[in-house]
Amino acid sequence: MRTFPQSEPLTDAELDRLGDFLESCKGGRAMNVEALDGFFAALIAGPETVMPSEYYPEVFGGDLSDACEFASLDEANEILGLMMRHWNTIASTLFKDDVYVPLLLEDEDGTAHGNDWARGFMRGVGMRQDGWAGLVNDEKNGGCLIPMMMLFHERDEDPETRPEPISPEKREEVIAHIAAGLLQAYRYFRAHRQAGASARTSEHRRSTPKVGRNEPCPCGSGKKYKRCCGGARVN
Repeated sequence: MRTFPQSEPLTDAELDRLGDFLESCKGGRAMNVEALDGFFAALIAGPETVMPSEYYPEVFGGDLSDACEFASLDEANEILGLMMRHWNTIASTLFKDDVYVPLLLEDEDGTAHGNDWARGFMRGVGMRQDGWAGLVNDEKNGGCLIPMMMLFHERDEDPETRPEPISPEKREEVIAHIAAGLLQAYRYFRAHRQAGASARTSEHRRSTPKVGRNEPCPCGSGKKYKRCCGGARVN
């Protein structure tokens, strides 16, 4: 059984600390905490493991050495530790088959739009696009990604890719469906991983040659299998 390190969810102060650091990264291409939340959610729910060395440049907007200025080793450990704790919060929630509520930032009016979360999520999907294609094209389960795609394409320049205008009431509904869709995606890929592991185990068993009772024992004794290991009894 897979387990995740026990850690408390980030406090508001810690989220602010992480957000401020991301905002200070060079180039202005680092994610904000909302996009980071969506990005991590996709990586955790998705078909394959993605290592930090691969996703850090996406988070910080470039290589650590180029995009980040850590004041000290302690600060580097602090920031990376906050990120790992947030990752574990999402992962442990989904692993327990619970709904993970997306972390969304509010504007001056107190409205959470969710577009940055959806952009972060789709960036995570893009890191394993071929693996996600199975879910996207699945007639039964693919609909769970529609809420993410709606918010991702809401502000597209091309009107043909934009969804119908989303009212405040509809937005709340879409955001609620994002949480449910994330759990459904996690379940989908978990089931496929388990099925793949079972298939590999069965294939390994089939590939092991069966020894006939009258054939030489594979232990090398020179006796027939039925007179040697094949006839052994465990008391």
